[in-house]
Amino acid sequence: MSTNWGGGHASPSATRLSAGARQSSLRESNLALVARTVCASSTPVSRAGVAARTAMTRSTVSRLVDDLVAAGVLAEIEPSSVTGPGRPATPLAPGTALAALGLQVNASYLAARLVDLSGRVVAQRVEYDDLVGCEPGPTLARLGELSRQVLAEGRGVRLVGAGLALPGIVSSSSGRLLRAPNLGWSDLVPAEHLAEHLDEHLDEHLDATGGSPLRVGNEADLAALTVALAAPGRPGRLADFVYLSGEIGIGGAAVLDGRVMAGRHGWAGEVGHVCVDPDGPGCRCGSTGCLEQYAGRQALLAAAGLPPGTAPAQFAQEARSGPGPARDAVARAAWALGIALAGVVNVLDIPAIVLGGHLGQVA
Repeated sequence: MSTNWGGGHASPSATRLSAGARQSSLRESNLALVARTVCASSTPVSRAGVAARTAMTRSTVSRLVDDLVAAGVLAEIEPSSVTGPGRPATPLAPGTALAALGLQVNASYLAARLVDLSGRVVAQRVEYDDLVGCEPGPTLARLGELSRQVLAEGRGVRLVGAGLALPGIVSSSSGRLLRAPNLGWSDLVPAEHLAEHLDEHLDEHLDATGGSPLRVGNEADLAALTVALAAPGRPGRLADFVYLSGEIGIGGAAVLDGRVMAGRHGWAGEVGHVCVDPDGPGCRCGSTGCLEQYAGRQALLAAAGLPPGTAPAQFAQEARSGPGPARDAVARAAWALGIALAGVVNVLDIPAIVLGGHLGQVA
């Protein structure tokens, strides 16, 4: 009599299923590798070039490329010139038939943009308004209408993803917005509010990927990715940096090796609410002396004696024109930024700071 202590032997059918799964997984991995290789190249690349960069055989690469071209992920383009005898290699580039939908709610505007795999903007809409303290339902309904306009203009492209950027703390696991002080929003799932405006239209375009068709993230985290990636799949000039978004408030993100350091729950990077002066002015978050109260857009305009709707470019011009309240406001903001960022850099050991929004314009 033999005793099986839990090891045993897999049945032939189970072995075949396991082998099939491994083979399918390997093929998907190789397809992704080929697609990333072409997208990461700053110039079109041939099949032979892809084979050399991936260490796969030319025949394997050719089969994978054929599948990716058929799916619209890659596109074959005409050779720019013929430099020798024989048939010239056909260059490959990211496809333009697939696109992603980017949506944003900020305290001063709504935006929708359709972008293809090459990074080309297919269509976009921006609607400026004071959204501080706005109601989530009607605001997201307006965003839904903007997205419909963008998708209608981009007829002919196939939607393969959608994302929503929000100026607040977003749970990375559930997509729930926990708190957005400058909007006055808390504890809501934006995808549920957008569903009635987007689902039917998304179903017409979006491939079945399972789960919610809309991914939600913090606006600073997503803006930092546009610095880390020069184009979809193509690394940018910086791989390690701290990004500060200058909007009505100040968001932040730390990027290491091209990836956003989101923290355990996706809440990392709230640099705008670092305290730079315990005796400073009160903040919407409930604390006092936050960086946002010195370097946020509204704080700068108030200190400079300018109307709340003053454009960042106009404020920057005022600050550069000579001594005065605008320049003093910039000096005070720079002092606060120095205190906050010194702590961030010392803790994270990251070598570069990238300033976005109005912060970049007045730097």
